[in-house]
Amino acid sequence: AACHGQNGVSISSDWPKLAGQNQRYLYEQLKYFRDGDRMNALMMSVTPYLQSLEDEDLLDIAAFYEQYPISVGQAKNDEELLELGTQLYRFGNMKKQIPACTACHAVYGQGNSLAGYPSVAGQQIGYLTSSLKAYRSKERNAGESSLIMQSISENLSDYEIEALANYMHGLYK
Repeated sequence: AACHGQNGVSISSDWPKLAGQNQRYLYEQLKYFRDGDRMNALMMSVTPYLQSLEDEDLLDIAAFYEQYPISVGQAKNDEELLELGTQLYRFGNMKKQIPACTACHAVYGQGNSLAGYPSVAGQQIGYLTSSLKAYRSKERNAGESSLIMQSISENLSDYEIEALANYMHGLYK
């Protein structure tokens, strides 16, 4: 709650919002942190606590955050940035081998709970930016979906990442 907020809505742009995130995705990420497969400097203080928990406990934590509504964000009103973010998110860029984000994260960013793909709608800009850059540098490499995100993000420029993060932050139904 100190980092992610009482109801899963973090106050820092660098920390992800967990409210409304699908249980499967959260559960898998908690397991990666607990088992040492995913590292993050900000999560290091919580890892010993996670290591004391069973899988059922992690499922309960994930279900707790899933029950809260996703909070919406407000994209920067920058026409060029929004146009690029919209283009990449909805249609991708085939010349650069970047598929549309909608393929996994859905039109309104709600993700795909059956496949374990996270919701990105309203997510914090700083977190989205750092995540895409971590995938691009292969620093974030836990799980099969990381391989997918690594292959996509390696073709994204910093400006394209900024545009996508801005667009996703403002996504909502």
